[in-house]
Amino acid sequence: MGWTISGNYVAGCSCAVLCGCPFDGPPLDKDGNVGCLGSAVFHITDGHLDDIDLSGVDFAFYNEFPSNLTSGNWKIGLVVDSGADDEQAQALERILSGREGGPFGALSQFYGEYLGMERAAVSAQDDGKPAVKVEGRTDLTYEPLKGPDGTPTTVRNAMFGFAPEFGVGTATGTSDAFGLSYQAAYGEAADYAFSSEEEGEGAARGRA
Repeated sequence: MGWTISGNYVAGCSCAVLCGCPFDGPPLDKDGNVGCLGSAVFHITDGHLDDIDLSGVDFAFYNEFPSNLTSGNWKIGLVVDSGADDEQAQALERILSGREGGPFGALSQFYGEYLGMERAAVSAQDDGKPAVKVEGRTDLTYEPLKGPDGTPTTVRNAMFGFAPEFGVGTATGTSDAFGLSYQAAYGEAADYAFSSEEEGEGAARGRA
């Protein structure tokens, strides 16, 4: 049966606006230091792994990218909402670690260290200014950049992205999980859809 997950996400990282990771550029913070520390919170509107229903589950994906993404040696960690049951959490770990193939299977070639899975309350809200929280770890608010017509600025067809087109902006707040601590500066948000059928040429690619 394979797997599929779709919904929406909000991400933040330590990079100055705009983060270079989607373009395989060097990730730089406001002081010019190289490296991207980030987190992305996903809400699954609809999803499954085989016969395990993942709909309604929230999770957070943490990263440390020491250089441009294709240089590899990424550190990756996962926090699954405490409201999910153990079977759902284990299914998400199998997907995000790359063991179930699909786009995360393709990305796992760049993983240098998998930091494991933890459980905590994960939540997201969108009342005009999207915000995400991971209990005891992450508290971020996203503010989109806007063009001269007042609509949100987006990036489309980037080399790496959680979606084919995603909004970009600023993020405020802090994050400290898996020993990865940062003050947020860059942010992005979009709807997403991943599945195990996305393989090979033309497969969707993720930033983390």
